[in-house]
Amino acid sequence: MKNTTHDTIIRGATIVDGSGGETYGGDVAVDAGRITEIGKVSGDAREVVDANGLALMPGIVDVHTHYDAQLTWDRTMSPSPSLGVTTAVIGNCGFGIAPCPKDQRETMLKNLSVVEGMNLDALLTGTHWNFESFSEYLEQIRRVGPYANVAALVGHSTIRTAVMGDDASSRSEPTANELGKMQSMVRDAIASGAIGFASSFSPNHSGYGGRPMPSTIASDAELRALMQPLREAEKGMFVMASGSRGTPEYLESLAADTGRPVFMVTVLAMYNDADPEAAQGYYQRCAEARERGHEVYIHANPHPLSFDFTLRDPYLLYSHDAFDRVKAATPERLPEIYADPAFRNRFRKNLNNPRPGILFYGDWSTIERDEQPVSELARQAGRDPVDWFFEQPIDTQYIAKLFQNDDAGVAPLLKHPNGVLALSDAGAHLIFLCDAGFGLYFLNHWVRETETFSLAEGVRRLTSDPADKYRIPGRGRISIGAWADLMLFDPQTVGMSALQRRNDLPGGGSRMIRQPEGVHGVWVNGIRVHDGKDYLPLGSGPGQVLTEFNS
Repeated sequence: MKNTTHDTIIRGATIVDGSGGETYGGDVAVDAGRITEIGKVSGDAREVVDANGLALMPGIVDVHTHYDAQLTWDRTMSPSPSLGVTTAVIGNCGFGIAPCPKDQRETMLKNLSVVEGMNLDALLTGTHWNFESFSEYLEQIRRVGPYANVAALVGHSTIRTAVMGDDASSRSEPTANELGKMQSMVRDAIASGAIGFASSFSPNHSGYGGRPMPSTIASDAELRALMQPLREAEKGMFVMASGSRGTPEYLESLAADTGRPVFMVTVLAMYNDADPEAAQGYYQRCAEARERGHEVYIHANPHPLSFDFTLRDPYLLYSHDAFDRVKAATPERLPEIYADPAFRNRFRKNLNNPRPGILFYGDWSTIERDEQPVSELARQAGRDPVDWFFEQPIDTQYIAKLFQNDDAGVAPLLKHPNGVLALSDAGAHLIFLCDAGFGLYFLNHWVRETETFSLAEGVRRLTSDPADKYRIPGRGRISIGAWADLMLFDPQTVGMSALQRRNDLPGGGSRMIRQPEGVHGVWVNGIRVHDGKDYLPLGSGPGQVLTEFNS
């Protein structure tokens, strides 16, 4: 019998170590979940993988996901680990499910179903509630045994709902007692291991029945009070779906108050043909904040921001006040509303005077049916685009191609040091899209096809860069002592499939999903979780609930 000296050896790989340095050939040995040797590794192992020159990189770090509910029923965190993600941050935009008293569970899920485009029946059927506090939620995830590492943000809207109940979406000012309770919940979450605090001021974030998500009506004073636990703990970061209220200067003031890094998520920092210089201006203002000693970063999505939708669920139009009637209506009443000239005229006024930070500004060439722009279809029919649009059956499928669609305009944003590659929204909007493979898309399009990034720099931007900015230790690099989060892939074929529909959510709900291409294996903490085709049948996943972060 051979003497086993290592748990795993990956032999003959082209190592892209996540540092941004040159690639090199060699072996990688793994023991007890960590990398123990790099170079020419002698001896044997329980698992020996012959890489045959394939590239070996650290696992992708996805800092913008919404697996909060799915994690309670799906330890694989499908599809992210299959697409190379080994560490995921949940709780983004301030929308989560913990802390949550028993009497607010349905409210939490109903809001999630709308604001994050989730199947409500799947949420109500699948979510397992073995917790009320944030620390109990983290413990439940540990018992589940996720396939990827998980770091959790504690959310403003979640905490507001937990304390204020139904009033959270209608009353802008909490009582002093309520504010004190919310602040204590943030403090307890940070002490329990939350990676930070998240909120939203975005006008695009509406909850169930058209009501605003709770944090979007909160005052500046409330937000600053809830961020003080970050300052007290001297750890954690703040992430905000900022909208027009959360300017770079405003977010810099929050960074100055707390001494903590701040991350903004906004369409205003995405390339838009209607205002091609605006996004670059946001990055520049954030760079100036860093020069003053205040870290303000932007979530930069490398893929075009496109949405599949129908008029039965036109969530990307909800930020226009004409759609207040739609959000509050039953499905049976929608045709009547869409046919109403008063509704259409109100929508026209919205488009003529659009609010900052909305998704759709009225360019009908960006919305397509069967790959034909609505503007052209309306012209052929001799109709005004608004009238043509609302005369179609409410289940007509459209694709809206709204932001990040011009490579020449997007490339400088992706290269900017104040950006962090993110915004997969993995776990959310499953009815319409699946951008969980943002990292594979980046390696395919921005590294191989356009050569905007070298392989070494592209891998750095997907791995050590987000890990460092989010203060996640031991991740994002192939180095001695680092956790063995790894992806083995072919740089010449790496990518992802077209969208595929599956009916595999709890209760038989459907979702859109993508499959990896050119991926030959994914390891989390030294355990292979996916072989490039299927998840491995592990009784419990090797992912860790991350609770220790660098200052």
